[in-house]
Amino acid sequence: MSAITTHVLDTSRGRPAAELKIELHIKSGENWKSVGAGVTDENGRCNALLGEAPLAAGTYRLTFHAGPYFKAQHVETFYSDIPIIFEVRDARTHHHIPLLISPFGYSTYRGS
Repeated sequence: MSAITTHVLDTSRGRPAAELKIELHIKSGENWKSVGAGVTDENGRCNALLGEAPLAAGTYRLTFHAGPYFKAQHVETFYSDIPIIFEVRDARTHHHIPLLISPFGYSTYRGS
């Protein structure tokens, strides 16, 4: 399992958000460097963003591509992409970032 994982739930449908594309970047100076990507499974989980690569301390950005997900559901949405920027201070710990989405809102928190 990757050191950074996520779980996406579609609160408008009361179901996991399957087939949602996600990108992971780390901040490098003023730029962002891609370090991983994935797609949520049928349970809305993405556990292989970094693969087996070691986690480094730094500022990370998860970008959830909500627009194509909702378009596939034939649902209009306000958010095409949802970026979540967070800080990894202790690279020895697992970081789980869940996302709750609906067509016109979202919420996130540090999970376990």
